[in-house]
Amino acid sequence: MNDLGDAQLDQYVGDKDAAQLREDASLIEGVYGDFDNNAYLSGHTAPVFFGSAINNFGVKELLDTFIRISPEPRSRETTTRVVDVQEDKFSGFIFKIHANLDPKHRDRIAFLRVCSGKFERNKFYHHVRLDKDVRFSNPYSFLARDKDVIEEAYPGDVIGLFDTGNFKIGDTLTEGEDYYYSGIPSFSPEIFKEVVNKDPMKTKQLEKGLNQLTDEGVAQLFTQHNGNRKIIGCVGDLQFEVIQYRLLQEYGASVQFNSLPFYKACWLTADDKGKMDEFTRFKTANVVTDKDGHTVYLAQSEWFLNTEIANNPAIQFHFSSEIHK
Repeated sequence: MNDLGDAQLDQYVGDKDAAQLREDASLIEGVYGDFDNNAYLSGHTAPVFFGSAINNFGVKELLDTFIRISPEPRSRETTTRVVDVQEDKFSGFIFKIHANLDPKHRDRIAFLRVCSGKFERNKFYHHVRLDKDVRFSNPYSFLARDKDVIEEAYPGDVIGLFDTGNFKIGDTLTEGEDYYYSGIPSFSPEIFKEVVNKDPMKTKQLEKGLNQLTDEGVAQLFTQHNGNRKIIGCVGDLQFEVIQYRLLQEYGASVQFNSLPFYKACWLTADDKGKMDEFTRFKTANVVTDKDGHTVYLAQSEWFLNTEIANNPAIQFHFSSEIHK
């Protein structure tokens, strides 16, 4: 069948259901109009597919359409210049990190998107943030639960790299040039909860779990009082449930989360170190450090935040940690 007007539809599903399907499809087309591929590629609209993965209904059509409309690899902005997708030299960035992808092996995978050139197995590449050269003997491509070692990859490809803690989201690999890819989403948390360890015998497991899970980018870890108080910041409550479950299942660490009355996290910078020290000394209850040791102010409300910004002109308040790159 090429369209819903085909008489075979009535034979397959019955007159009543066929009529209902035609009416529903007509309503959708009337409300949303024809699909505009240019609007999709520019990020103004997103296609919606109707189907059922569990019943394998509409899956093939979704995949076929995705292949047809998905954008080709494009040139990308960096902190120094635009990197052309046609360039010969390799570059790429880490956009996702996943701990314990295979719980039996406790592996940690960093996912890298190739932006230019050709990635080659066992070749040394420059890790910009760490300023050192690294190579990968077992880069992987993934398809559902299957993974295969690859020899090379090209712009648009996503590859998995075994990570021993060297990567953070946004890290860039090049063939020697120093720059970072820009436009990688970052966020300021809006829900904050203190981590309470329910089993002191599992303190080391909890430390490891918190560090690895917050590396994945969906939550941020802050410490207070010389690291004795751990605070998790997220944008949604569901993320706390996921972290609590994974800490127990993957690390054997049992925790509870106690809500904290904070509104937003702001990263602080100042040219005058004395002014910064004075501010942090008087605002001890609201000042924490992130995983990289940067100073962060946790505001109780929008009014408190605006007041502190007005009263401390020598200090800059940033809503993202990207300022420290």
